[in-house]
Amino acid sequence: MAEVFVQDGESLESALRRFKRKVQQEDIIRDAKRHSFHLKPGEKRRLKQALARKRARKKRRSFPRRVT
Repeated sequence: MAEVFVQDGESLESALRRFKRKVQQEDIIRDAKRHSFHLKPGEKRRLKQALARKRARKKRRSFPRRVT
């Protein structure tokens, strides 16, 4: 759990900025999104396969094609 203590003379905006940075570094948002809903095992597998296909497509697209 991320905690930030406001120091004497520190503005609330800078403390909020430090809090956001700490939350981002600890991946709290990503973890919360991942646990916010339940996926059935089959749905999880299909999602994983779809993401793998998407990564493969992106990887193939990024290489320049050879012209011979």
